[in-house]
Amino acid sequence: MPPDRAFVERNRASTERIRKLSRLTDEQLLHPVDEHWTVAVALAHLAFWDRRTLDLLEKTEREDKLSAPEIDVVVNDISLPFWAAIPPRKSAQLAIETAEALDKRLEEFSPALLEEVRAARVRWVERSLHRNEHLDEVDAALKG
Repeated sequence: MPPDRAFVERNRASTERIRKLSRLTDEQLLHPVDEHWTVAVALAHLAFWDRRTLDLLEKTEREDKLSAPEIDVVVNDISLPFWAAIPPRKSAQLAIETAEALDKRLEEFSPALLEEVRAARVRWVERSLHRNEHLDEVDAALKG
């Protein structure tokens, strides 16, 4: 049975949501999402974790088996000041470029290795799950 490829469209849809947010003004990109995050910080966060997944895919393909070093959740707290220091427009650009690159990489990835990655953590394949969590928060914050 071929692997379920429905993730491709869900990932593309979440990337399109990022693209729409990237068109916000700089002032809107600095809009608070919660106590510590702005829209730009949320986009930088998504770019970071998508890049982490791109790296995981590269290593998995190179080693022809899942290669996923554990990253402690504390990395979000450690990274926050760095993400906040990124100019808002650059956060949006990084989020779009990284989401597009990851979507393409996942679409072309070896089906057997993709299933191994998915079995280890579905969110590494279904990027829309992670993206939409934060994009929903951003949308809610922008609506006030």
